[in-house]
Amino acid sequence: MRAPLFPLALIAATLPAAAFAGFTFPSIDGGTIDLDGFKGRPVLVVNTASLCGFAPQFDDLQSLHDDYAARGLVVLAVPSDDFRQELASAAEVKEFCAVNFDLTIPMTDITPVLGDQAHPFYKWLAETEGFTPGWNFNKVLLDGEGEVVATWGSVMRPTAAPVVDRIEALLP
Repeated sequence: MRAPLFPLALIAATLPAAAFAGFTFPSIDGGTIDLDGFKGRPVLVVNTASLCGFAPQFDDLQSLHDDYAARGLVVLAVPSDDFRQELASAAEVKEFCAVNFDLTIPMTDITPVLGDQAHPFYKWLAETEGFTPGWNFNKVLLDGEGEVVATWGSVMRPTAAPVVDRIEALLP
């Protein structure tokens, strides 16, 4: 059997150790959202879609922001059309979320979360944690160092006790 061209240890060594290691997203408001800027704060990253049946969870995401932002929590929405349930443009997504949910949490531009086209953060999650969103509104909780603390699927509401308990354990 031939040795691989790139030893696995070398490949693993090139992956960021934590999410705060240089991942940036284009912001829905223009500019970029740099995860490194959230160092020291827990971050709940959620892949979203405006036309999904789970879209009422936007209210829960905003509620988490309202309740815990002053203590350090960042709630980051990552709109994605990978499951074919997102509006056609970032402007439409921003307006839809503002009008229907009065959303003020940070949001990225429409971003792929699956496969070869996935954003590097989601590729990192798949490679280091074995986590890939199975649908819209999957949640990833990062601690203040960018380490993955927990992941949840679509059916777990952001304000459910298992999520809130993990968030509160990370806050001062």
